[in-house]
Amino acid sequence: MQTLTLANIYELQGLKDEALEIYKEILKKDPSNSDAKIAIRRLSGMRKKFLNVNLQMKDFFLKMDSDIEFNEFERWLLKWN
Repeated sequence: MQTLTLANIYELQGLKDEALEIYKEILKKDPSNSDAKIAIRRLSGMRKKFLNVNLQMKDFFLKMDSDIEFNEFERWLLKWN
C-alpha cells in the first residue's frame, strides 16, 4: 500500500526516487493532496538545486554523532551563508 508514511520513510532513508514515485501515485489518486504536492516539489527541486553539493560535507553531516561534530557543521554552514 502506497502511503505518505511509506514515502516519507523512503525519503528519510535516502531513497528519493522511490519516495517521489509514491508521492506521484498518491497525487494521481487524490489531486488535492497538499502533502504529496509539497513533497513532489521538494524532491524534484532537490535534483536541480544541489548538483554541486559538497560531497565531503554531506558525508560528514550524515555520519556526525556528537555535539562537537554538529557545532563544526553548523560553523561550516554559517561560513557559506
